[in-house]
Amino acid sequence: MSGVSDPKPLIGFSCGDINGIGTELIIKTLSDPRLLEFCTPVIFANNKLINFYRKSLPDISFSFSAAKDSSRISAKQVNLYNCWEDDVAITPGQLTDDGGRYAIASLTVATEALKAGKLEGLITAPIHKKNVQSETFNFTGHTPFLKHVFEVNDVLMFMIAQNMRVGLLTEHVPLHEVSQYVTKENILSKLQLMNQSLNKDFGINKPKIAVLGLNPHAGDEGLVGKEEEEIIKPALRDARQMDIFCFGPYSADAFFARGEHEKFDGVLAMYHDQGLIPFKSLAHGEGVNFTAGLPAVRTSPDHGTAFDIAGKGIADESSFRESVYKCIDIINSRKEVADQYKNPLKKMSAAVLRNAVDEKIALDEN
Repeated sequence: MSGVSDPKPLIGFSCGDINGIGTELIIKTLSDPRLLEFCTPVIFANNKLINFYRKSLPDISFSFSAAKDSSRISAKQVNLYNCWEDDVAITPGQLTDDGGRYAIASLTVATEALKAGKLEGLITAPIHKKNVQSETFNFTGHTPFLKHVFEVNDVLMFMIAQNMRVGLLTEHVPLHEVSQYVTKENILSKLQLMNQSLNKDFGINKPKIAVLGLNPHAGDEGLVGKEEEEIIKPALRDARQMDIFCFGPYSADAFFARGEHEKFDGVLAMYHDQGLIPFKSLAHGEGVNFTAGLPAVRTSPDHGTAFDIAGKGIADESSFRESVYKCIDIINSRKEVADQYKNPLKKMSAAVLRNAVDEKIALDEN
C-alpha cells in the first residue's frame, strides 16, 4: 500500500462479525467526506458485504474504490481491499460460523498490513468471542491476539474518553481467577505501559495515575482481603522508585462516584467490570478501546456486535467515529514526541521562550 504519497495516515478497518453492526458502523462513519481530510481509509472486507449493508442504509450516500492490490490505494476516497472472493451468506443478527470465520479473515489481512508498516493505524469492528475460536485463532479478543502478532511482552487494554482513561490489569478473565493475576510484576508492567502511553500517545508529561484496590473498601487495611497491603501497595512503592507518579489503592465504588477519576490522567483497574462499568456509564457512548504497548496504533469502539439491532440501520456510530479520531490523534502524538526527541533543542527553545515571555510580563507588571 505504498502507492499513497499523501502525508495523511493510512488507516485500516477490519469489518468484524459480518452479521453484527460493524460494517454498518464503518459505512456510516466513512460516509462523512470530511474524514478524508485527515486520513486515507482502507476497509478490509468484501464487495458483497459492503454493498449488502449499504443497501440497508438508503439515506446514506457512500462510495468506495475497490483495490485489487496494495499499490492501488487512492488518497482521495474510501478504499476497499477484498479479503475473500467466496459467496458468503450474510444473516444479520445471527451467530454463525461464517460470521466469525470471515471476521478473522478481515482481521488477519489487516493486521498483517499493520505489522508490515503498510498501515499507520487500525480500527477493529466488534467480533464475537465464541464464533471466532478455531485452531488458528485461540484468543479471547483483539488485545491478546495483537500482543501475539506483534510479539510484545505485554499490552494494556486502555479505555479512552474525553473525561477519563481507564486501563485494566486483567481483561477477559473469570472473576474467581482475577486474584491470581494481581501480582507485583503484573501491576508494575501495566503501570509502566500506562505511564509510557500517557506520555507518548497523549502528550502528557509526568502523568498522574490512580490505582484501584481489588477488594471492597480497598481491603480496609487487611480486614477485607490482604492483596492491597501485601501486593498492591508494595508495587506502588516500587513504581514510584521507577519515576511513575502513582497513587492508591483507592476503593473503586467511592472513587468514580465522587468524580475522583477526573483528578488523574489515568486509572488502573484490577479487573474488567471494575473498570468498564463506570467507564461505559460515564463515557456517554463515545468511549474508545485502545491497545497500548504496540508499535502500531489500534483502536476500536467500546461495545460489541449488537446482534439484536444488526441490519436494522439504527446502530449508533458515535464510539466508532471517535475511534477513528483517537487513532489519528495518537498517530500524530507519536510523531510529535518522536520529533521532539529527534530535535531536543526545538523543545528546549520553546520552553526558554515561554520563560522569557513570563519574565518579561512579570517585569512589566512590576
